[in-house]
Amino acid sequence: MALLSDRAGKTSRVVVLPASLEDPSKSPPGMYRLGLLIACGSILAFFVALVVAFYWRASTPPFWSPVTLPRTLWLSTAIILVSSVTFEAARRTYRRGLHRIAARLLVVTACLGAAFLASQLSAWLNLVHRGYYLAQNPYSSFFYMFTGLHAAHLIGGLIALFIVVLGRTRRETVDAVAFYWHFLGALWIALFVILLTA
Repeated sequence: MALLSDRAGKTSRVVVLPASLEDPSKSPPGMYRLGLLIACGSILAFFVALVVAFYWRASTPPFWSPVTLPRTLWLSTAIILVSSVTFEAARRTYRRGLHRIAARLLVVTACLGAAFLASQLSAWLNLVHRGYYLAQNPYSSFFYMFTGLHAAHLIGGLIALFIVVLGRTRRETVDAVAFYWHFLGALWIALFVILLTA
């Protein structure tokens, strides 16, 4: 029994892979992609529910008091965009078989991810210094929820990134983690725009 790889449509020759039934230690092609789509779909649904609650609460004026966002968040946005570029460069380099160069680019991406988290922490400290706490008003509560939950998902992305760097992984794994990273970047931009325009 055999399965066709997704490369089959991109080459003139059919690439045949052993089925997972013949080798239970290997997952069939496409499983990482499917798992990733399910994970990203559930994360997106969760954040959409939070955004709906955010706009619903914003339409109820009592105690709703938007705060001036720290300028550090602009730096965070630039950092996560650059990290997405370096991850995409690493993914394409890995596809060409240049694994050492790809690993270096992935380390750069991880450093940028850590810098993003440090920038977010700086924004939180700035707000606390100005007297805006989690329970200060509904807007500040949503701010800390949006940024904190996004940071938690980014930490998960960093863990996956280190697994890719330190282990021997398939190209499909690199593609899946890259897609997740890009998804988090797009999610952050959406959240940042929502917070700015509220």
